[in-house]
Amino acid sequence: MKTILLSTAALALTAGFALADTVRMGTEGAYPPYNFINDAGEVDGFERELGDELCKRAELTCEWVTNEWDSIIPNLVSGNYDTIIAGMSITDERDEVIDFTQNYIPPEESLYVALTDDVDIMGVIASQTSTIQSSYVAESGATLLEFATPDEMVAAVRNGEADAAFFQGAYLKPIVEESSDLTFVGDPIALGGGVGMGLRESDGELREKFDAAITSMKEDGTLNTLLTKWFGEKQKTF
Repeated sequence: MKTILLSTAALALTAGFALADTVRMGTEGAYPPYNFINDAGEVDGFERELGDELCKRAELTCEWVTNEWDSIIPNLVSGNYDTIIAGMSITDERDEVIDFTQNYIPPEESLYVALTDDVDIMGVIASQTSTIQSSYVAESGATLLEFATPDEMVAAVRNGEADAAFFQGAYLKPIVEESSDLTFVGDPIALGGGVGMGLRESDGELREKFDAAITSMKEDGTLNTLLTKWFGEKQKTF
């Protein structure tokens, strides 16, 4: 991840955003309830509702675009869109290449999920590529099996390709609750500094606008309402 990120850092010096233009909001569109494509073919989910409200409060005209996760930072840096709002955890490594707003989701627990509760979490563990969860697995001594999307990661557990999967709890919990074959194993692990919007380091004015909008949503309780709506009553709030 670090090599890929640092190789794109120089592009940030030439890519910029003019505040008079439309802000292109980049997301993955494959990560419910954070973001997904609905039956009408439109970006939907917590981050769509959040992003629209942030743009309204910042008095910005915004449009949504989708990008695959494994190239989402390089394509931000090269100017294909102006923000990343895609369930991205704030980490020191990513902060070397892009800038972040304050978090709009508090730091949350990552969880292991498997077919049985006696699985060895130091075995073959599936996770999504270029995430803090996959980095954690790689450093833990387990055998990391990476996938482009989180649904492929869960499928790998179900088909026996992986002993367990390790990912964000907010994504895994509804899947486990709705299934009869999956269960949580091991202890929850807190990773990262919460989820924030990613922007090019050259776009400080735009970051300040979104920071102010996030602050206003925290102060009036609107952000907590959205978090509970999309992630349930047990979701950590501000």
